[in-house]
Amino acid sequence: MSETRSRLGLIDTIRGITIISMILFHACWDILYFDLGLSPEFLYGTGAYIWQQSICWSFIFISGFCFSYGHDHLKQGLKLIILSLLVTAVTVLVMPDERIVFGVLTLLGCSVLLTIPLDRLFSDKKGTSIPGLLISLLLFFLLRNINRGTLGFEKLSLGALPENLYKGYFMTFLGFMDHEFISSDYFSVIPWVFMFLAGYFTNRVFNGKEKDIKLFKLNIRPLAFLGRHSLIIYLAHQVILYLFFLLLKHHI
Repeated sequence: MSETRSRLGLIDTIRGITIISMILFHACWDILYFDLGLSPEFLYGTGAYIWQQSICWSFIFISGFCFSYGHDHLKQGLKLIILSLLVTAVTVLVMPDERIVFGVLTLLGCSVLLTIPLDRLFSDKKGTSIPGLLISLLLFFLLRNINRGTLGFEKLSLGALPENLYKGYFMTFLGFMDHEFISSDYFSVIPWVFMFLAGYFTNRVFNGKEKDIKLFKLNIRPLAFLGRHSLIIYLAHQVILYLFFLLLKHHI
């Protein structure tokens, strides 16, 4: 969720805005969970779904965009996967009904590892960035509904996929979600790796010149600070929210 070289103020600022949006969204779910007055219809409505998707798309796209600014991608990818396994272990032990398996950290870690050979393949090839971006977006939209058993995007269905693909944890990890699989935060490799790659190829379109563009230097410090520390905030925010609303529930 963070790069290690020279940073772009605009990217950190947008990521900071997304962090705040994520915290507010998860707070709404906690308010509903603790029955503190929020209507279920709100969080199961179209508006809340668009809100949630905006958070997901932003984080994953920005992570792909920032791939080129990092170093030691192997270490970064493995770190994210190890953290994701720790999150899974803690949630299984502490709140099994809300366990997180194959969550966003797993997805980001795997996306980083998958992009390493791709980056080496295209690093010296000019003219591949725009085709790569278009193909990544096309594949994301074509495969968006793969978890639901079909090709297509949202309400647009382009045909059902074979039922026998949707069995077991490995296939679930890829995107063919087993009907008995449960996770409160599920981001399969397919289709989300293509959103990550869309961010990666968007960065390549700029060819390093984004650092000279005035807009990218925009730096709203409080938001950029949150953006720079997005990983630790992601790991800590839900625990803090849960404890806060638990205490609030017992004092009302």
